[in-house]
Amino acid sequence: MANGREESQDRCRSEPKRLEEHHNPVIVVDGTDIAELVGNEAAFGSYVDHKFQELDRDGDGKLSVEELEPAIADIGAAIGLPAQGSSPDSDHIYYEVLNEFTHGKREAVTKTDFKEVLSDILLGMAAGLQRDPVVILRIDGEDLREFLFGLRFEPEAIAIFSEINQENVPLRKSIMMALERLGVGHGMPPLSDSWVFDSIIQPAMSHLPVEDLGGAVSQETFLTELKNILGSVARGLKDRPVIVAHSENNFDGSGINRLLSNTFELEKLLDMAWKELPKKTDHKASKEYLRVALDGIASSAGLPPYGAISQVDAVVNEALRTLNADDGRRMREGEFKKLMTEILGTIRLQLEMNPISVSANSVVHEPLAASSSTLLPPPAPAGEDASSKPLPPPSSKVYFAHICMHPVHVRMHALRKEKMEEKMP
Repeated sequence: MANGREESQDRCRSEPKRLEEHHNPVIVVDGTDIAELVGNEAAFGSYVDHKFQELDRDGDGKLSVEELEPAIADIGAAIGLPAQGSSPDSDHIYYEVLNEFTHGKREAVTKTDFKEVLSDILLGMAAGLQRDPVVILRIDGEDLREFLFGLRFEPEAIAIFSEINQENVPLRKSIMMALERLGVGHGMPPLSDSWVFDSIIQPAMSHLPVEDLGGAVSQETFLTELKNILGSVARGLKDRPVIVAHSENNFDGSGINRLLSNTFELEKLLDMAWKELPKKTDHKASKEYLRVALDGIASSAGLPPYGAISQVDAVVNEALRTLNADDGRRMREGEFKKLMTEILGTIRLQLEMNPISVSANSVVHEPLAASSSTLLPPPAPAGEDASSKPLPPPSSKVYFAHICMHPVHVRMHALRKEKMEEKMP
């Protein structure tokens, strides 16, 4: 897994340069290769045969729970879960993924079942990437040098200094605070990645005292030192380029607006959501399940799954509170649909007034052409038919962690539904 995730509600101000303007070509990962692989019966069949044979260590034509464990671990890594044993919540997801393969019986899995479940999981990943594509950038110092010696540097550096100077911080700390305000749009890799910090940033700042003994720094000294350090960082990146997986999302209510404008689609989604809710003999459902219903239509409304982005969660919670949707009362179908429509409308208004922008950057530490995953195959050889292209290389363990959470939230949705049904008499 990669380190160095960065998320910001206002990252737009620190990413002024369009990614398309980077000197180095970028790779856009949108799930197309995964969907094409699963959709190509011959290619996917060959892929499954190969992986099944790798996992079937005793050659009995079935996969035991123990033989499935490497595949389960790779799926968890691909969708961003910590290693098994790290967290009860993530362990529960691992357990449920295993149950998907074994149908909850903890029995050996046939190749047919393995293929069916793997297809569903991979298509979930493809849907996540299609919804939120990831850009793979090669940061080699060229864009940073352009920023450093261009017209943007001085006004942006002065603006950063003015913001920092309000706190009267000393030189070394002020430089670090400035570097943290620069992003991939400036040609800077994420400083939160330990390798980047130790190998690129620390050497560039080696001439500064480890502990600042003086007080506040002057603007002139700040600009001079920042320029020197950025120059050193650019040279370091030239010698040791960094690959960064970048994704960004903007939640402004437009997706909800499109859904509310399409009465037929909205009614169909609400019908499906209502059918999934557990009900007693009076055909009523509790309002406490509204979040689950909302989560089920989130992707159609341009919203992230609940729990994925805290800022959006806060908007959803406020909408539910405003409409007294958390009072635990029971509701009939008509009231459910009316309330869901009002909740969506309230969320839309909040996002239109205060859009939420979120970006994530992660350093890809594995070579893009390498493969170390049991589940994810290596890239196709040059010249091979595109229809037989395999999944993205193991760097997917980086970018799936940020934007390919679709399968996790699908499973969480199923778990919530199971828990709801357990409460029913």
